[in-house]
Amino acid sequence: MSTMLAVRAHARGGPEQLVYERAPRPEPGPGEVLVAVKAASMTPQELTWPETWTYTSDGSGPERTPVTPSHEFSGVVAATGAGVDSPAVGEAVYGLIPFTLNGAAAEYVVLPADVVAAKPATVDHDHAAALPLAALSAWEALREHADVQPGQHVLVLGGGGGVGMYVVQLAAALGARVSATASAGDLEFVEGLGAEQAIDYKQPNLADHVRDVDVVVDVAGATAQAQAWPVLKSGGILVAIAAPPDQQEAQRHGVRATYFIVKPDREALRAIAELVDAGKVRAVLDRVLPLAETRSGYEALEHGRRRGKIVIHVAD
Repeated sequence: MSTMLAVRAHARGGPEQLVYERAPRPEPGPGEVLVAVKAASMTPQELTWPETWTYTSDGSGPERTPVTPSHEFSGVVAATGAGVDSPAVGEAVYGLIPFTLNGAAAEYVVLPADVVAAKPATVDHDHAAALPLAALSAWEALREHADVQPGQHVLVLGGGGGVGMYVVQLAAALGARVSATASAGDLEFVEGLGAEQAIDYKQPNLADHVRDVDVVVDVAGATAQAQAWPVLKSGGILVAIAAPPDQQEAQRHGVRATYFIVKPDREALRAIAELVDAGKVRAVLDRVLPLAETRSGYEALEHGRRRGKIVIHVAD
């Protein structure tokens, strides 16, 4: 079979550029795997990222249109390239595709073998596809940057959001005491994810509600960050995902601050899968759409409120 169904954009733009069409089926090169996609999921702002449209993370270099979006996937290995011993053909896998490569809104996708991991065994492909980007972001914030330890106090700014809900769950699974800010309508939801304390983000002074925090993970942005500095312990750390932190403010309060962009990580995916299978982390889906309706999913990302991922169901 030399072709497949895919969703592609032939020119830069938003959802209006996405076309459901026949496309050449890719073939794996050395060190790569071909995955028969079962499900994929989409991320807000993905179509605005420079690396979506070029071969480099800074957006420089030639255009690589047509492009296929949706960089989170779950599926089954259909073929392997030279030098690939694992994963094997027939293995169910999930992962995050590097942003400078085509995504998984297609029947097949090719990606490096060393960034995929065995899919969590206890969930279906739709739920597995909802995990990689958000759960990896949470894992990298908590483990790689903050080195969270059992008993520490973690504050999540934006605990009801797409990444925040996984920061809450993973921090609790790692043995931390978790507080989180969220909208009034999400407070009960966030507590159900494992937060001991859920705080309405509209409260005028965060320090009136929480203090002595070891780690702040910010997925809400600069306005939320401004209230977080006084609640951190001396020597604590603010890990920012939404916006780079103010280093002068960090120094003034005697704390550390860092910002990062998520990257594919096989070992982290394996650890997340173990926590999913242990019942300590769950995927949250807003809706599931067929591949042919991918464009409407990206339109929904630009309008209205959601809870959880919009997932594309590609195949049974």
